[in-house]
Amino acid sequence: MKVFRRVWAACVMVCAGASMAAAQQGSQMAEFLKAHYEKHEYRIPMRDGVKLYTQVYTPIAGEFEDKGPYPFLMTRTPYSCGNYDNDVVQPRVTGNMTMLKSGYILVCQDVRGRWESEGNWVEMTPPVYDAKTGHGIDESTDMSDSVDWLLKHISGNNGSVGIMGISYPGFYTAASIIDGNPAIKAASPQAPMINLFDGDDSYHGGAFMLAANHSFYAPFYRPQKNPLKVEPPNDFKFFTKDAYQYYLQMGTLAHLDSPAGGTNPLYHDQTIHDTYDAYWVARNMELHMTGVKAAVMFVGGWFDAEDLAGPVKGFHAVAKLSPDAAADTLVEGPWVHGGWARGTGASLGDIRFGSETSVFYQQNIEAPFFAHYLKDAAWTPLPKAYTFETGTDVWKKYDAWPPKQAATKTIYFQPNGGLSWTAPTESASKDSYVSDPAHPVPYVGYVSEADPPQRYMDDDQRFAATRPDVLVYETAPLTEDVTIVGPIKPRLKIASTGTDSDFDIKLIDVYPNDFEYPNEGADQGKHVTAAPPVMMGGYEMLVRGEPFRAKFRNSLAKPEPLVPGKITAVDYSMQDINHTFRKGHRIMVQVASSWFPLTDRNPQVFMDIAKAKPEDFHKATETVFHQADAASGIELMVMPAK
Repeated sequence: MKVFRRVWAACVMVCAGASMAAAQQGSQMAEFLKAHYEKHEYRIPMRDGVKLYTQVYTPIAGEFEDKGPYPFLMTRTPYSCGNYDNDVVQPRVTGNMTMLKSGYILVCQDVRGRWESEGNWVEMTPPVYDAKTGHGIDESTDMSDSVDWLLKHISGNNGSVGIMGISYPGFYTAASIIDGNPAIKAASPQAPMINLFDGDDSYHGGAFMLAANHSFYAPFYRPQKNPLKVEPPNDFKFFTKDAYQYYLQMGTLAHLDSPAGGTNPLYHDQTIHDTYDAYWVARNMELHMTGVKAAVMFVGGWFDAEDLAGPVKGFHAVAKLSPDAAADTLVEGPWVHGGWARGTGASLGDIRFGSETSVFYQQNIEAPFFAHYLKDAAWTPLPKAYTFETGTDVWKKYDAWPPKQAATKTIYFQPNGGLSWTAPTESASKDSYVSDPAHPVPYVGYVSEADPPQRYMDDDQRFAATRPDVLVYETAPLTEDVTIVGPIKPRLKIASTGTDSDFDIKLIDVYPNDFEYPNEGADQGKHVTAAPPVMMGGYEMLVRGEPFRAKFRNSLAKPEPLVPGKITAVDYSMQDINHTFRKGHRIMVQVASSWFPLTDRNPQVFMDIAKAKPEDFHKATETVFHQADAASGIELMVMPAK
């Protein structure tokens, strides 16, 4: 949700960044759209009389190989369709040129209560429509009313509708197909917000995703007085570009949730609902994906810093609640938030993936999916799960997710920083560190702005491994490839001198010391006069990281304090992966109690952190056990050796 709003317009017009070649591609796309599509603007009435602003781009007769009639391809957005009351042809629906060239009636709609649409906007609209009684108005009914109007008033359509969207528009895609209009034949929720409190934008493991949320709401996303074409200026500014220093100096969530922090009612709601309460339950789409009739393709990125959980959770929710959906497919690639819709997907940060994964997806997965279900085009059906395996850098097809052939195994922490598949046998063995909220562990090893850099999701972790408040456990060099799929599940035995603490786990791929990419860097040693080259030998690639707040160990709804000094089980589930640790690499796990300012600081006192004062923050000694009667480790799903 938080990053994609700034790049969507750019990805439509300039899909590969700011290079000369990308600019040329954007110019060519603009010329193509102007020559092939005609723009129309409408205000479509809903059943309660509210009118939703809608742009419709119809194919110009004779310009396409497909002579029609055409299906609708729609997106619904809170971020503005843009270009109001002018003839600019810029449909913010898709940047997939294969699809644009094949011919669709493209539709962009400002959702209820945002920009040029009437009505009141509600954060992640709770589904309330009752299909049995016909009562209730939500995103499903607004979509259904829009579909009925489009089918009736836009000529040249073939009666089929598809909907797609990334991030918040991904949520609207998912919400629009609940008890959906039967004309909706295909839907692709991409990086959708499915459960904001459990793994998507707002909270992970009960910890507030501080930097991403504050940098989204304070300077950018605020309540509107709509209809609205141009948003009033917002004079909020960060007093430094160093996010670590900014949030440390701001101190508390309460200070950020004040005029000094640029707060607004939307940000306020995020901070005060710090347990899985009725506010979040009503918005948990895992509980509501009923009556889905369309073919659904959930799309996500393994390195999505915002809505990593949404695609997998949505995929499983449809399977459980709408087993009669025409299709339910999961696609995961090596992408950041929305990365499949812009750029080539060939790399992220320092890590290379060996091919243009975004191009492959657009041409071989996304375009055929919509062409088949909306145009009845012949195709090779997609597998249940189509995922990119990082490490080996190949696409995989599975008939279930996680794959049925994966076996559950636990890799255990050992004395002296060891990590192995054998449970520890020592009668007494542990590691301890002091967690100090005044000196939290940073989430990157360089200065970054408030909006988290997307590359942190696979960044080098060597900077953190040297800190005294970070525990490191590592295998010997692997003698064969080890492929991990599905969720990562820490199984910790801990004790704390505090009554609450965070336990942040990182699963890391350690490259061999002699590893290097071709042409890694010509300048070495004393000849380095510009930015230092990245040395890939010994690189500690973050594969998956996740925080967890110990007070939520038994329930996200009912937190419980730790008993100081008592050995306590902290078990939780991290987001899914599909990664191969190659022969010669090492598997590493890092344990810490802060990840700042990615997440908010824990006072290490059991309390309502949104109300914490500076004097409430205290040091705590954290202990992780690795002994026979208190073994700590990570439960993994391991694929059979090849």
